[in-house]
Amino acid sequence: MKLTSLSLNELAQGIRAGKHSSEEVCRAFLERIERVEPLLHAFLALDPDYVLEQARAADERVRRGEEAPLLGVPIAIKDVICTERLPTTCGSRMLASYRSPFEATAVRKLREAGAVILGKTNTDEFAMGSSTENSAFGPTRNPWDLSRVPGGSSGGSAAAVAARLAPAALGSDTGGSVRQPAAFCGIPGLKPTYGRISRYGLVAFASSLDQIGVFGRTVADCALLLEVISGHDPMDSTSSKRPVPRFAAAMEPQLQGVRIGVPREYFVPGMQREVEELVRQAIAQLEALGARADEVSLPHTPYALPAYYIIADAEASANLARYDGIRYGYREEAASMWETYCRSRGNGFGAEVKRRIMLGTYALSAGYYEAYYLKAQKVRTLIRADFDAALAKCDVLVAPVTPTVAFGIGEKVGDPLQMYLQDIFTLALSLAGLPGISVPCGFASGLPVGLQIMGREFDESTVLRTAYAYEQATRWHEQEPPL
Repeated sequence: MKLTSLSLNELAQGIRAGKHSSEEVCRAFLERIERVEPLLHAFLALDPDYVLEQARAADERVRRGEEAPLLGVPIAIKDVICTERLPTTCGSRMLASYRSPFEATAVRKLREAGAVILGKTNTDEFAMGSSTENSAFGPTRNPWDLSRVPGGSSGGSAAAVAARLAPAALGSDTGGSVRQPAAFCGIPGLKPTYGRISRYGLVAFASSLDQIGVFGRTVADCALLLEVISGHDPMDSTSSKRPVPRFAAAMEPQLQGVRIGVPREYFVPGMQREVEELVRQAIAQLEALGARADEVSLPHTPYALPAYYIIADAEASANLARYDGIRYGYREEAASMWETYCRSRGNGFGAEVKRRIMLGTYALSAGYYEAYYLKAQKVRTLIRADFDAALAKCDVLVAPVTPTVAFGIGEKVGDPLQMYLQDIFTLALSLAGLPGISVPCGFASGLPVGLQIMGREFDESTVLRTAYAYEQATRWHEQEPPL
């Protein structure tokens, strides 16, 4: 089998066993990137010499008998996560030439585990989008159909893993930006509990929602990556001090005794018929593995979308105020400081980012704060209460990730509401701060469909166990796009 077709775990085991070197692995991925990347545009920054430099250092560590869980394996990083040697642009003209003086804690932990940083992947500008079309540097294309989007905002990471340009990648999930592109690209993608992974070095969009997530070829790959980068970080006061479990040890191929809740609000009129059919078939498969499935209700789900776009945009308005053309980033000189601000922000930010800043600023303004932002936070509390009540009766909840398969490039860019509706099944979990994973559960019209498995706070183990059992009973994750 080709090196680029092996999973993260298989590559790591092979390097440890001496079956192949890190340099051989990295050269194989670099050669595939050279061939396929022009079709996809999954990467924004790639330095082959730097990759091989890291690979040779990893091989030397192997020769010295050192052990590390990811020693010598290349990992791609979404370009909203800070790295020292590669640019961090956030897919924005505002940061086109920015190089961070520090690296994210998650990246540091990857290095400590022996990983090779492969490159930075494309993203919707400042992670604001559901299609990776909002990148200032052009869209990424779906490897299953180059006329369609890979999802967003972590579309570059998802496309790179699905197309075998990387065995695994980091993304970020604010309202669905790991799970939705994972579903569209036919790979597993996990958003952990808020606080499980340090946000230090993750460029802020909406601070109470942002969370680094992981993509892999298999559920076991996601479990390994999650275990490596999780844990408390004194640089992030929101990171949890809970001990990090051995996630891989919790995975079993059967689900005897697992209680599954199926939220009725996640099967709505207007869903693509084939998507609903495949998700219900997946639920039947989970029952065949020993689980018991019952319908549950999350009654405040219809309010998740407006609540999310008020809270996220308000926080974006505050977080993006720092990009003023004065300290760093894009700058346009003008006769006055005020005009410099206006020109720098007006021309440095794209249309979607400006739209969200304006919406957020309005929601926070005098006379509207209580009517919008405060009310949205109260709705958020009710949404979390819905999940807590449902998960008191069930071990996990199972639902679609998206209402349709991947849509065409350019199909929704002129209608922001239709674009926002793509996240209708992922937003509520983000508001609740709970863990969830997308696993491939079939194909509709030749395009991947994702099954969403959601769990209790800091119970990623049960989420992963359920996803792993389903994955082992099917072969959807083994499908490769015809590139």
